[in-house]
Amino acid sequence: MKVSTKLPAPAKLNLTLEVLSRVAGGLHGIRSVMVPIDLCDEIEIVPGGEGLQFFCDDPALQNDNLVERAFRALGLRSGATITLRKNIPAQAGLGGGSSDAAMILLTAQRGTFGAVPPIDYLTTALELGSDVPFFLVETAALVEGTGERVTALGRVPEWHAVVVKPPIATSTKEAYAALDERERNPRPRNASASLALGEALQRAQFDRVVELLQNDFLDVFSTTPEIAQALAMLKDAGADKPMLTGSGSAVYALARTAAERDSLVNRITAVPEFEIFPCAFRSGAVWTR
Repeated sequence: MKVSTKLPAPAKLNLTLEVLSRVAGGLHGIRSVMVPIDLCDEIEIVPGGEGLQFFCDDPALQNDNLVERAFRALGLRSGATITLRKNIPAQAGLGGGSSDAAMILLTAQRGTFGAVPPIDYLTTALELGSDVPFFLVETAALVEGTGERVTALGRVPEWHAVVVKPPIATSTKEAYAALDERERNPRPRNASASLALGEALQRAQFDRVVELLQNDFLDVFSTTPEIAQALAMLKDAGADKPMLTGSGSAVYALARTAAERDSLVNRITAVPEFEIFPCAFRSGAVWTR
């Protein structure tokens, strides 16, 4: 009898996102503190058979999915049936596709697919996407370079967030192009908000973390009507410093406790087509033992 493995693939929030100058290959360097949350896609894996049989409950994501690309990058001789159930909104800055890919790599490391040819998991992750290496550490991390330098920050505090996803998709490529058109000050590492926030997160200094929240793409998209409305929904409900995650379009606000989070949700004036997700920070099992 074939045994199935069911796995959660968490979304992420960017607590900071500093976009730096271009590096080799035309990509931008970044500094960002990212944290996983318990808004998760669900991946079911049944090893065996020949090749990959892949199914997704969202038909738009069925072809050339990052799950398929991650599986093929492993160079396995054995096969598997993989079913992806999407709960994380796409094109929202929440990293759902990257998380799905990372979970396939982590599953391979843990032996679910049997013997795996020798591969460099970090290089493979980065080739799949700049956010994929972050999800391999399964906790909050400081992410630098073009996504390849990931410094885990240990077990995250038991804090919460409210995520609002407006009915709009944003283009990461266009967001970077818009930033390139603006004059921005240099970002020395020793004066980085990301480093300061990472330290505050490790010390569980909630007010300091909220104070340091920032995202360079906020200036680009804060006047986009749907994103401005999502930010206003949180602000009007009493949220302190609502913030964009990734290059959007989702925004979020932090809460110290589940009760504060739920109170915030209850005060949000619901708007059709705007999705609201109450969430908690999440660390993987390796950080919570």
